[in-house]
Amino acid sequence: MYERILVPVDGSPTSNAGLAEAIKLAKLTGARVRLLHLIHEMPYVMSTEGYGSLAVDMLASLKEAGTSILEKARVQVEKQGIAVDTVLLDTLGARLCEIVVKQVKEWGADLIVLGTHGRRGVGRVLLGSDAEQIVRTATVPVLLIRGSEAEVLPEKATFLPWASGPLAGL
Repeated sequence: MYERILVPVDGSPTSNAGLAEAIKLAKLTGARVRLLHLIHEMPYVMSTEGYGSLAVDMLASLKEAGTSILEKARVQVEKQGIAVDTVLLDTLGARLCEIVVKQVKEWGADLIVLGTHGRRGVGRVLLGSDAEQIVRTATVPVLLIRGSEAEVLPEKATFLPWASGPLAGL
């Protein structure tokens, strides 16, 4: 069945729900898990004029946070006796869907599992959907795990175009 499961993570509750489902599948199938975290550098590169050291500090903070997210997820997977590795990637303008498809090919994943906010209507139009693009471009099956209703329709939603997680914008 599934031998290699790719799981993009960003530490959000929705991402954690995807990770939990991937863990269940990996236990059932004996699969390995690869955890992927993506740092979007473009907003910081574009804003370096006059703020170069601030941008460098922000990138360092994003890398540190990404490493922490991956480590917490790795520990969860290992506690279940599942083989796991992690990948932290910096990207300069590439979308999550492009990186995920590339990782599938390079690593030989046969399933992608990720959490999604399941936005609809205007929220989806304004924010886009990386999950939808992954489904459209992936060459392997994709399992989308929808977050809770509170995560889908937060009371006070804030869109941060510079959010760094691989699931930012889902």
